[in-house]
Amino acid sequence: TIPKVAQKEELHCDLSRFSASLKSCENTQNTSEINLNKRTKSIYTPLELQFIEMKKQYKDAVLCVECGYKYRFFGEDAEIAAKELNIYCHPDHNFMTASIPTHRLFVHVRRLVAKGYKVGVIKQMETAALKAAGENKSSVFSRKLTALYTKSTLIGEDVNPLLKLDESVGVEEVTTDVPDNYLLCICENGENLKDKKKGDIVIGIMAIQPTTGEVIFDSFRRS
Repeated sequence: TIPKVAQKEELHCDLSRFSASLKSCENTQNTSEINLNKRTKSIYTPLELQFIEMKKQYKDAVLCVECGYKYRFFGEDAEIAAKELNIYCHPDHNFMTASIPTHRLFVHVRRLVAKGYKVGVIKQMETAALKAAGENKSSVFSRKLTALYTKSTLIGEDVNPLLKLDESVGVEEVTTDVPDNYLLCICENGENLKDKKKGDIVIGIMAIQPTTGEVIFDSFRRS
């Protein structure tokens, strides 16, 4: 028979070994999770960071971002473009992305606007040659929003390439109809006017036709 003291010592030794083994297993698991997190951690590219900042400013618009000889869509905008324009959409780094050639921008902008979307065009503000010769040649291209298109503002060279006399564009591809929609602005002024009845509200209305420059305005008083 084994003395009780020896049994207690053996049991204590076994428990110590089990505890040490458990801690070792937990440490191994934690190390694996840390390594996995390091491998799967998302790091945005400079272009993606630039897009994120632009998207914060124009959340309700589908943004076309000029990248060399094509315009790219990112994230939800890419999925919308793929669905509405019937183009290919695929994951790239941290976003879904889709693209169109630069000379077809006017076609796709018109299609998106016709389907009820507000479309923003973001262009490169510097050429590759100038950037290569500059001091910041390793940084991302400077870009900014140059146009925001809706059904009432569908004018300009992006949507009418004949303005640029681009020979690569067929005349039959350009929609010749002029949008007859108006931009409407309504403004209320609740300030009391000296010679008017106290409490009256002045409401002003202005409508602008961007294509022709026609302006219609009026105001009335509501008590």
